[in-house]
Amino acid sequence: MKNSQKTNEKRQKSSEISNNLWYNRIVKNPIIPMKRGCFTMINYTTLAYQLKREILKYSKKICKGLTRPEFKFITNMFYGILESNSCHLSKISRALGENITLKKTIERLSRNLSELDDAERMFSNYIEIVQKETNDRTIFVIDESDVSKPYSVALEAISKVRDGSTGEITKGYHLLEMTALLPKHKMPMPVYEKEYTSAEDNFESQPTEVLEGLKVLTKTFGKKGIRALDRGYDNLEYYKYFITNSEKFVIRAKQNRNIVYRGETLNILDVAKKYKGKYSLPFTDKKGKKLECKVSIIPVALPKYPNAQLNLVVVYGFGAIPMMLLSNLNSEDNRLALAITKVYLMRWRIEEYYRFVKQQFEFENFRVRSLKSIRNLNTILTILVGLIGIMSEKQGESKLVMEVIAASKRIYGTKKKNGKSIFLYYAVADGIFNILQKCKDGIRSYIEPLKMPRSTQLCFAGIS
Repeated sequence: MKNSQKTNEKRQKSSEISNNLWYNRIVKNPIIPMKRGCFTMINYTTLAYQLKREILKYSKKICKGLTRPEFKFITNMFYGILESNSCHLSKISRALGENITLKKTIERLSRNLSELDDAERMFSNYIEIVQKETNDRTIFVIDESDVSKPYSVALEAISKVRDGSTGEITKGYHLLEMTALLPKHKMPMPVYEKEYTSAEDNFESQPTEVLEGLKVLTKTFGKKGIRALDRGYDNLEYYKYFITNSEKFVIRAKQNRNIVYRGETLNILDVAKKYKGKYSLPFTDKKGKKLECKVSIIPVALPKYPNAQLNLVVVYGFGAIPMMLLSNLNSEDNRLALAITKVYLMRWRIEEYYRFVKQQFEFENFRVRSLKSIRNLNTILTILVGLIGIMSEKQGESKLVMEVIAASKRIYGTKKKNGKSIFLYYAVADGIFNILQKCKDGIRSYIEPLKMPRSTQLCFAGIS
């Protein structure tokens, strides 16, 4: 009797243990594998639902004031680009998963892209979102890139450009971009974008296009923030614009620039060599190499604007020739020289932004011909990258963002600070791609209410 009683107690305990294991695996933690290599998909389903709702909510803000068909088109483009990681209309159409032929979907997207006339209104709605994230210390980075299409023969108004990756002259379009670095994590948010080409009838010059963009930036954000520009913008026209409008700027100067130093007009490099670096600035480059930079600050002026007090910041450590920065930032703080240097070094974010758009979404491989369609596609992609920027800025705060990053299989970011990646765009985009790839349907059911299928029941006239 005792042996049989002990046997029954053991059986009861074993059944309780097995029930608890089943409860923990299925109910409490559905991600725990039931078998080796087999995971439940409940978590991915939830993430996909949350992402689709996030895309839809963002699209409603962007499409405020647009028609219902335009809203549907923009939402489809947002989802298709994220789900396919591409700007090809064919890949976007496949990602939508519609119950019609692929050819019809491509034709509809292509027609809507060429007929979209409210791109400026979309971008102004997007700017309203960005304005809430900016302040007086926001850094606005201005830079140019190119869209290289060397083998294209039918694109509208295509002209010669210098390919930034190879240095060769090829066919394509110029791309002017201005981004705002958000204050918390310095994520680049695009605030102005334009493709232009010298083959257009109304084209005047490259400085004219840049000044037009600067005027839009001033109209949108006022005088707040700091403008950071590379040495390609070491031009008296830009100095005149910033000094006249009292806007703060940091521009990297060329070696042939003349400045007024202690009442004399001298070459900027000759003045820079008089100073060997008073302040120390430790810096880690993109490859992880640690540098010890030496920085000096010198009061100077421009010969054409002698009354405008500027500061020349000389930075040693990046090569044989020192890096020279001209700025109208003024302060009695001894850390001003280091602050100006850090502001300029932040401009590498726009280079990462250009690389991300071209590599992640294959923007240079678009398949539309008209200049209007190209510009509309770039506007849609720019606004969509803004969503990725907003999500990246919420790192460590939003549970959805952290789960999206965890879903990414990319070892994102080679440059890290305190064990965290600085540029998270690749991780966020890859995480969204991996989650949405597991969906069988697109986003159509979230845009339109589900319609009940037509009943196959035999009906007679006059009888309901």
